[in-house]
Amino acid sequence: MTARTAYIPINDLTETDAQEELASLSKDIAYHDFLYFNKAAPEIPDYDYDQLVKRNKEIEQAFPHLKRVDSPSMRVGATPSPEFQKVRHSVPMLSLDNAFSFADVVNFVNRANRFLNMPEDTEIPFVAEPKIDGLSASLIYQNGQLILGTTRGDGVEGENITANLRTVRGIPLRLQGTNIPENLEIRGEVYLAKSDFQKVNLEREKNNQQPFSNPRNAAAGSLRQLDPKVTASRPLKFFAYALNALSGLYLKTQEDILKQLEEFGFSVNPHHQFCKAKKDLQLYFKRMNDKRNKLDYDIDGLVYKINDLNLQKRLGSVGKAPRHSIAHKFMAEQCETVVEDIQIQIGRTGVLTPVAHLKPVNVGGVMVARATLHNEQEIIRKDIRIDDHVIVQRAGDVIPQVVKVLPHKRLENSFVYVFPTQCPSCKSSIVQKANQVAKKCPNGFKCKAQAIQRLSHFISRDAFDIDGLGTRNIEKFYEAHLVTSPVDLFTLQKRDAKSLKPLRIQEGWGVQSVTNLFDAIRARRTISFDRFIYALGIPQIGLLTARVLATFYTTPENLLFDAKNLVDKQTQSYQKLLNQDGFGHSILEEIADFFNDDVNQDLFQQLASLLTITHYEAPQSNGKLKGKIIVFTGSLKNMSRAEAKDIAERLGAKVGSAISKNTDLVVMGAESGSKLRAAQTLGIQVVDEAAWLTIIKE
Repeated sequence: MTARTAYIPINDLTETDAQEELASLSKDIAYHDFLYFNKAAPEIPDYDYDQLVKRNKEIEQAFPHLKRVDSPSMRVGATPSPEFQKVRHSVPMLSLDNAFSFADVVNFVNRANRFLNMPEDTEIPFVAEPKIDGLSASLIYQNGQLILGTTRGDGVEGENITANLRTVRGIPLRLQGTNIPENLEIRGEVYLAKSDFQKVNLEREKNNQQPFSNPRNAAAGSLRQLDPKVTASRPLKFFAYALNALSGLYLKTQEDILKQLEEFGFSVNPHHQFCKAKKDLQLYFKRMNDKRNKLDYDIDGLVYKINDLNLQKRLGSVGKAPRHSIAHKFMAEQCETVVEDIQIQIGRTGVLTPVAHLKPVNVGGVMVARATLHNEQEIIRKDIRIDDHVIVQRAGDVIPQVVKVLPHKRLENSFVYVFPTQCPSCKSSIVQKANQVAKKCPNGFKCKAQAIQRLSHFISRDAFDIDGLGTRNIEKFYEAHLVTSPVDLFTLQKRDAKSLKPLRIQEGWGVQSVTNLFDAIRARRTISFDRFIYALGIPQIGLLTARVLATFYTTPENLLFDAKNLVDKQTQSYQKLLNQDGFGHSILEEIADFFNDDVNQDLFQQLASLLTITHYEAPQSNGKLKGKIIVFTGSLKNMSRAEAKDIAERLGAKVGSAISKNTDLVVMGAESGSKLRAAQTLGIQVVDEAAWLTIIKE
């Protein structure tokens, strides 16, 4: 394809001529953009390309109403936006679990095999590719035309940055090829090349601006500009790695996806590789680890995706991470610095965590001034002392940690660090369980440091989510003895009405802000059971395990009664809960300890009396099993129990652990026992595995 040498004069163009030429120019310029930015193989000289862009601009100026949505002029930025609107992803943008060693990768593959009911030594083919250290973006195309671009956000909701993403040259405004679905989502990573990063920083220094600390920060700052023209001035690039199509594409493998992305006009990472077995993944990791510093873009690891898309679908996800993919992180960059102090931090569960305060040092583009030392045993093992020279790294390129001490640089008057025997916050004597390394303050809400964190957790977004409260206000309320436990939040308005110094006359508050706060607290007097459990801050109980507990126990009364008895591992309740996804002996021990504490019991009962706690309703799909309660019994041949449960829940069913009159269906595997007899006694429908497979295929 070559640039045209003769054009109809602008003044002689009819509207139809202009419309047709704009369409042709849009297509031609997109083609040359693809060759230049994605393939580094231009067909025409820069001058000829500039003439195409100039001609497009001249026609648009003469016929502004004919400007196309996929116009090349969109690359230079649109009107500045006052803010970024929130957009809910049609399919959540999940984050990957991390592997920090090859043993972690092997464990990941073994878990997938177990879920799929395959022998552990089964070799599953993967596609491996570099993990770009950039920003994830989602691109929505309708009839091949880019209509929406968003950030990943929290995985559920992102920000609308369409105008900014249009300026990224490696993102087609209109897809190439012929096999284009009506609706299509492309996902990938926006990044800034190392060479371009240096140029951007040189330009910023010339303009007396603060240089960016690393390419990722530069890319992030560029994408989140309210003025797209600023984004357009930065040479951002894009690697595509995933697509979602409602119809029109019939792809079988991850390799097919990458080929299709290239046909659409995207760049995919040229270093991706098909890996037939685990040993191939290991060789690929070694090769890319050796090559990483020679690449013109930062990578912080590799991504391994099961190649078979059918297996990907079967595996699904757990929590916020897919079961079919994992990120294998490179060894972190290390630097030398000095431990200036060691201070104790009190967590919301009372655990005392030593934190090293370091002489600030740049580690992998991030200034590090603090690093967790985990516990007393870690300090003893590494013999870490104040004023020591140490090697630090960011584990997984995220969490700063002290790797080792440099003894030859130690001061002569150095002394061994002595772990405190009292809580630094409340002076209570610390305690330690015989089977645990953690040392704790037992003072609960009477310990200021612990109480503020527990209260902050209680009002956090996934818990009670109370607007108008934050850690700063929580700390002020605690010091003023207004809120020293969660119960006080729900009596605050009544006490404030009788106070001689009500909130509305205090600094930082007014009539409206106090009204808003009390309205927000009142609105949270009704809460779902899962959020209530999570808000309690039971050690090791996150949002997902809280949902399992809410489903398992259904009411606060059931939970309180049963949890106290979990100290006995022989009880039926203990064994049933142990079989739930994500539950192990240590979690059950934490639950038992929490509910056998008199203060926690009293807190639980007081809150239950003040609140309306509703049943937790698991997200329902529109599948054919919506609302059905299914119980599996015996062992299945074609899939694991975990996969069967996962499929049932995706189809809208609830999976029960015991037979009751409310059970709708029992799926019978080999060696079914008492559950089968109970189902027959109650007249509940029972199907074998073959019938179950027919149901889910339909």
